[in-house]
Amino acid sequence: MSIAIIVEGKNDKSRLRRVVDESVLILCTFGTPSSLTLEELRKKVGQRQVFLFTDNDASGKKIRFLLRDTFPDSEQIYTRKGYAGVEGTPEEYIIQQLEKAGLDEYIIYPSPDSAYE
Repeated sequence: MSIAIIVEGKNDKSRLRRVVDESVLILCTFGTPSSLTLEELRKKVGQRQVFLFTDNDASGKKIRFLLRDTFPDSEQIYTRKGYAGVEGTPEEYIIQQLEKAGLDEYIIYPSPDSAYE
């Protein structure tokens, strides 16, 4: 299965890229997507399974709602309230959420030594 994860911005994408392998397509909405942006996202996604990973704030919820309309079969990945969006979510928590979504095969786990660097 090939997958795409849609996030809000480039910092979210950068954060996520550190814990998922290169085969995962990560796309950004860059804020609230217009109908043109939604159509561009749909084209880029193609036949991939879509996962939505937006911030747990009012803006993120609005974006998630619009994306769910465009990608009704998408899976939802959530960050915890209180974190500064996806970009401010600890990698360990992102990994837990990816595992919960069944994406273990795409996760790049940090080496045990990296905790001491």
